Amino acid sequence: MIDSTNLEKEQQVKEETTTLLELQNMKKYFPIKAGLLQKTVGNVKAVDGITLKVKKGETLGIVGESGCGKSTAGRTIIRLYEPTEGKIIFKGQDISHMGESELRKSIRKDIQMIFQDPFATLNPRKTLRSIIKEPMNTHNLYKPKERDEKVKELLETVGLNSSFINRYPHEFSGGQRQRIGIARALALKPDLIIADEAVSALDVSIQAQIINLMQDLQKDFGLTYIFISHDLSVVRHISDRVAVLYLGQMMELANKVDLYANPLHPYTQALLSAVPVPKGSKGVKRERIVLKGELPSPSNPPTGCVFHTRCPAATEICKQVVPQFKEVEKDHFVACHLYE
Repeated sequence: MIDSTNLEKEQQVKEETTTLLELQNMKKYFPIKAGLLQKTVGNVKAVDGITLKVKKGETLGIVGESGCGKSTAGRTIIRLYEPTEGKIIFKGQDISHMGESELRKSIRKDIQMIFQDPFATLNPRKTLRSIIKEPMNTHNLYKPKERDEKVKELLETVGLNSSFINRYPHEFSGGQRQRIGIARALALKPDLIIADEAVSALDVSIQAQIINLMQDLQKDFGLTYIFISHDLSVVRHISDRVAVLYLGQMMELANKVDLYANPLHPYTQALLSAVPVPKGSKGVKRERIVLKGELPSPSNPPTGCVFHTRCPAATEICKQVVPQFKEVEKDHFVACHLYE
């Protein structure tokens, strides 16, 4: 006879060993201050309760409109912002409210970020040698004599000539600068890389090169990605699972095949309807769903389901009751009353 208790324990242990990052109701509010004494009169609810798990070696895509809280979520995970509520558990350790010195000792080198504008994040007064070597110096990684060689290795790894080591950022194109940013992120051998709109500022042909590079690096270094983007075509190409955000809240989460083939939330359906279909594509029929109105203010979100003010199928319950984010199909989560 099979002992169900032992099976449950084995499943729990297996899940704990494969889960790299876990967010439990993570929130990030920015206070609104007014008056002579700068009293707090409200909050901008940039991230309003995200719960999910990221497995080792996978790529989780996060999508949504501008202003939905994607970038704030990424910066909160990496602890550039301190969460207002909830927990951020990385490699089994709660890092939600760690101080900077403790973060530097424990997880700073294990989580790195690739930013949207590669030129703005590279010091124009420093050479590539200094830019890529700086994280190694900060965390005392490798012997001082070895660091130059490691910088050259990283440049070759991301597809740049190691002879560029003494050049400055302004001497490179946008795609090359993003490669430099990736090399810097790899310098500390991280477990998790958060890519915040990493290819949105690049030409389409260069986007493909950077995406392919990131996928190759993931295989070679065993990396885990959180890939933040508004471009659903790019997210579909690189991601294993996709999370859809709206006004700081999770609307839907599923593996990319299920999400793109069978979107359950009206917001996801609207987003996917806007993805261009190549002319002459056989068997692809997509009805355009145009959302009315503007994105509500995150300082005063709607009651009930935050999407009800723009949802073409909203009912009375949507205006009054917050839908529960739950699993409605195997590994497919959605927050919607209409699904029921």
